[in-house]
Amino acid sequence: MKIDFAKLTYQYNLYKNEIDKAIQHVLNHGKYIMGPEINELEEKLCEFTSAKNAITCASGTDALLLAMMALDIKPGDEIITTPFTFIATAETIALLGAKPVFVDIDEKTYNIDVSKIEEKITSKTKGIISVSLYGQPSDLDAINEIAKKYNLFHIVDGAQSFGATYKGKAEVHYCDIYTTSFFPAKPLGCYGDGGAVLTNNDELAEKIKMLRVHGQNKRYNHKYIGINARMDTIQATILNIKLRHYPEDLKKRQQIAEKYTELLNSSTHPLILPFTKDDRTSAWAQYSIRVKNRDEIQAKLKEKGIPTAIHYPMPLHLQECFKYLGYKEGDFPVAERVSKEIISLPMNPYLSDEEIEYIKEALIGDK
Repeated sequence: MKIDFAKLTYQYNLYKNEIDKAIQHVLNHGKYIMGPEINELEEKLCEFTSAKNAITCASGTDALLLAMMALDIKPGDEIITTPFTFIATAETIALLGAKPVFVDIDEKTYNIDVSKIEEKITSKTKGIISVSLYGQPSDLDAINEIAKKYNLFHIVDGAQSFGATYKGKAEVHYCDIYTTSFFPAKPLGCYGDGGAVLTNNDELAEKIKMLRVHGQNKRYNHKYIGINARMDTIQATILNIKLRHYPEDLKKRQQIAEKYTELLNSSTHPLILPFTKDDRTSAWAQYSIRVKNRDEIQAKLKEKGIPTAIHYPMPLHLQECFKYLGYKEGDFPVAERVSKEIISLPMNPYLSDEEIEYIKEALIGDK
């Protein structure tokens, strides 16, 4: 058996007629940048999340950049975040001349350890970026309490969590700005790069709309220094189709995660399985387990036609590009330990019971 990690082609074939027709419609009208499908998608994103505003953009990275630009982040400002995430979270902070200040992670959820945030706050701290790693929200209420106490903003980097909930609601309702990514392999992905910024703050939303088009408030009039961060219309029309099917995809992801957990829990093999807190749901961007002998496990699964991935093999504080921050090995022991043990198994809405059983057998055999 050969297993496809994300089954993107399989999904395209499921919706092929709808998607092809929608793309052809864009090709026919020729409005490839900021065409009518962009506005349609933004309205649908608001409807899906109950957010007041959704602004599409060219990538999840641009979404983070736009969020911080809208909040007037300047050189020398400090922003607290996690070292166990994709580099875009901290890279965008650095791009604006601000300083990423890292806080270790919770050993069970792999999200930022809220109990360690307050000790890192200084007079230069302007905000907190929490990351909903692998699709599960952080402890948003607790983060907001700290943010309110110190007059800080809170951005949720939800690049992996679109569709997740916290206490029954979308994450956008627990932060100043929520950002997400529509990279093809995300739970809701387009066929290239894409992202969105969601907020209930109308003033911030208007500013973000201008910032994504070179700070322009009307043609050739520029209120702000901005960037070119527009989503192209073809990506929007693809997402409009996929969003129709997304609630069902989320249900299937949850069922597959439960099936994995049920099968792997039945083993005495020393695996650490994903943990989701009771007051939230995960979008299950990944199903990531921890093992002590990762290289051996990865090689064994590869031999049996089972792809795996490592999200993420090196915490950000140890990356060469952040050497100037002065961190060293041992500064964030939980993130460092998890990065050496984490491994993601195939996860998509279309994994069959037979495939999951096959992965389980390859991973732990009859133990």
